[in-house]
Amino acid sequence: MPLFGLAPTEWQAVQLSLLVAFWASLLSLPLAVLVAYALARWQFWGRQLLNICVHLPLILPPVVTGYVLLLVFGQTAPVGRFLNDTFGIVLAFRWTGAVLAAAVMAFPLMMRAIRLAIEAVDPKLEQAATTLGAGPIRVFLTITVPMMAPGLVAGVVLAFAKAMGEFGATITFVANIPGQTQTLPSAIYAFLQVPGGDASAVRLLVLSVFISVLALALSEWMARRVVHGTGQ
Repeated sequence: MPLFGLAPTEWQAVQLSLLVAFWASLLSLPLAVLVAYALARWQFWGRQLLNICVHLPLILPPVVTGYVLLLVFGQTAPVGRFLNDTFGIVLAFRWTGAVLAAAVMAFPLMMRAIRLAIEAVDPKLEQAATTLGAGPIRVFLTITVPMMAPGLVAGVVLAFAKAMGEFGATITFVANIPGQTQTLPSAIYAFLQVPGGDASAVRLLVLSVFISVLALALSEWMARRVVHGTGQ
């Protein structure tokens, strides 16, 4: 009997979407924290340019972002050819490329949530810890991170939800290959294009909504636990 009433091809799309969203969120997190901290705390030449570049995926059509990824990371593109020849990494038309596309599209949401959380931390607290002899890394880990934790959780969940629902950039960069690059949104789109595919599309739609609601509920619970643990 198909798991949860899903056919094997439908279940493959769900599994791949969860895998892509997980890795996209996890791999984006360190860079998102670094960029968010830089924009929130540092003054440097090109700061505004960096801010604009980071937010570009939010305002560009997703298909444009996917095409840019194809031009840069395609197998015949300079970066894509270098990665393939040097490390054996192929991104275009592979599930790893879906991770990259989802990460690029979700990154601005994650970074923005983390940046707002960092800006809400009183710099005087960090300065006080510094005057007491704590180094920058220790100040960040013991003062900044605990106080920005709710925003960190929110950013990760937003990125995960965005990665789960990413369609335009993904289908442009890695196509819609069942069992290889077909994520949940791509599968819903594919089923809507064939006669008799409505039932499969509805099943995936309901499951997609369920996963999204579950992720939001989990993020709220985690945020409350973090706030309670830090005494904020």
